[in-house]
Amino acid sequence: MGAAFLSGYLLGSLPFAFWFGALRGKNLLLEGSKNPGALNALRVLGAVPGLMVLVLDVFKGVLAVALGEFLAQDPAGGLLAGVGAVLGHAFSPWLLFRGGKAIAPGIGVLFAVDPRVLLGEVLLFGLLFLAFRHPYRAVLSAALALPLLTSLFGGTPAHLLFGLGVGLVVALKHLKDWTRAP
Repeated sequence: MGAAFLSGYLLGSLPFAFWFGALRGKNLLLEGSKNPGALNALRVLGAVPGLMVLVLDVFKGVLAVALGEFLAQDPAGGLLAGVGAVLGHAFSPWLLFRGGKAIAPGIGVLFAVDPRVLLGEVLLFGLLFLAFRHPYRAVLSAALALPLLTSLFGGTPAHLLFGLGVGLVVALKHLKDWTRAP
């Protein structure tokens, strides 16, 4: 199981947005929102590089779950690798433990683990966005609800822990934006 988590963490830590920025002579840690994620890549680098980063970040979440299940020969290995991928994206050793807000790899991880959970999160985000009219509050609140959704659809303690791991990382990365203007 340790190999599953570590493989997920290492995959998640690959800072595609930062690397795409470097190819364009831009440091995404210093430009735009200063966040090395897909949205800042879109804003600073443009549509094509931004969408490429988004696809790669989602894919690394999917791949982490598949690799974790393979290495552990157990679906729980996929859950651990998924948490690792989100953690690696948020705290990348390549960027001295800075990182993105983990939405894109989180989407990939949820899709790979259970698309129903991803759909539930998207619907919940939509409702919370309508209620708050503030995307960062909606993301943070939906992330905190993730353990409930993973428990509802997965039904095991491992799914609850998976939801806690992914949800808390995403929520922590969005906490500073609670008071940010929408």
